[in-house]
Amino acid sequence: MTNDLARHTLGDLLRRTKQRFPEKLAIRCGSVDWTYTQFDEVCNKLAGGLAERGIEIGDRVAVISRNSHAFAALRFALARLGAVLVPINFMLSTDEAHYILEHSGARMLCVDSDFAALGTAASVDTSVSETVWLPSEGPSDPVPGLTTFDKLLEKGDAPPRALTGSMLAQIIYTSGTESRPKGAMLTHDAIISEYVSCLVDIEVAENDRVLHALPLYHCAQLDVFLGPCVYVGATSVITGKPNAANLLALMARDSINSFFAPPTVWIGLMQAPQFESTDLSSLRKGYYGASIMPVEVLKEIQRRMPAVRLWNLYGQTEIAPVATVLKPEDQLRKAGTAGRATLNVETRLVDDEMNDVGPGEIGEIVHRSPQLLSGYYKDAERTKLAFHGGWFHSGDLGTIDEEGYISVVDRKKDMIKTGGENVASREVEEAIYGITGVSEVAVIGLPDPKWIEAVTAVIVTRPGHELTEQSVLEACAGKLALFKIPKRVILIDALPKNPTGKVLKRELRLKYLSSSKA
Repeated sequence: MTNDLARHTLGDLLRRTKQRFPEKLAIRCGSVDWTYTQFDEVCNKLAGGLAERGIEIGDRVAVISRNSHAFAALRFALARLGAVLVPINFMLSTDEAHYILEHSGARMLCVDSDFAALGTAASVDTSVSETVWLPSEGPSDPVPGLTTFDKLLEKGDAPPRALTGSMLAQIIYTSGTESRPKGAMLTHDAIISEYVSCLVDIEVAENDRVLHALPLYHCAQLDVFLGPCVYVGATSVITGKPNAANLLALMARDSINSFFAPPTVWIGLMQAPQFESTDLSSLRKGYYGASIMPVEVLKEIQRRMPAVRLWNLYGQTEIAPVATVLKPEDQLRKAGTAGRATLNVETRLVDDEMNDVGPGEIGEIVHRSPQLLSGYYKDAERTKLAFHGGWFHSGDLGTIDEEGYISVVDRKKDMIKTGGENVASREVEEAIYGITGVSEVAVIGLPDPKWIEAVTAVIVTRPGHELTEQSVLEACAGKLALFKIPKRVILIDALPKNPTGKVLKRELRLKYLSSSKA
């Protein structure tokens, strides 16, 4: 028996905010404006429609869609039902999306018009029994044959259900070193604990007008900004068009005072021809993550947007996702670091025996926190490995200084963070190994002014064959999502290896660092 008097779920957050700010603008997306009363009503009716279609507690509902008001409503409607959100990166290939639908056991798939074809193809031979069409930011017509968002709103309010914060709220699939992604399971309790960290350490506040431009399938935009905004009663302006011209126009039109993006997007904004003529006088809070902001870019932002205070956010999906924060006052003093552990996170840097490393020594970053995942879906072995020694192992290597500031120096799992996306080097390597003429390949990330890290393939050609950069890139097309395809291909005679035959990627990075595009 659950105790409804003490219940604290994501669905409850929206209801409480509606009671505090009934007429305040909650969601703006394209021509849609919802007050908190209207947003709550839409979510309630959507939950009722989903329940009428048979969605029960624990059922997985996947979504492949650009950012929209409908995506935001789906998130909270599923929470009201105790169903589980499975957001899927819309840049994945059909095979990659199919794997997630199949592995998660998703019962329903929600798509917008742009990704209806991808969703239809990916859901073949999976447990998906119904596909729902979601409206987009701009005008769009329903896809024939699909259940529509508006139709679901006709079915009445959400049925009462016995829910608890310990129930699963979402499964987000992460890119790992393995060829297949892992499904990180996060409960309502874990996500709300992370919201509290965000409210305190990155100062999400009720007077914020936040522009949500990064994809909501990322837990960064979904759970560092949209969720906390709803929690405190801020206004969310949602767009699925993250190009500089659109972002600058929305910032000016809606007096945006808070914006999050990876360094690549901040660079693009300042390089846009509209930048100088755009009124950004309202912008006060700037956030970045996914990679370190180059010091020269930090200085340029401070010079050209002096009123903007900056935060660097570091973490990963498994911790919902913010683990450490570099605050405004430390941006230049501690430039290049990921800051210190946030409110509800305890972080250490350890050696292979779980001993703390000293200042300046390299160790693995590990965490303890109520924000953490409850495990990887249907993967007990990797769950056990991740929690070895009673701490969650991030897979990132770093150093810590005397003041407790952490710097990420390498990735134990060879993760490349490019343009805000995570790319597993092994996955790209496996695709390239399938190309005729490839003898050996090592995939690394190299500094790049646009992507921050560019996926780079260093290839040894098989004797008797001929490869070119263009032929490799053409062979990768269709095998990998666009963001995973290498930005550079380097052809060499041999890969550097240690005496046991292990490829020394660190040497490759150092060798080609000077010739990179940074």
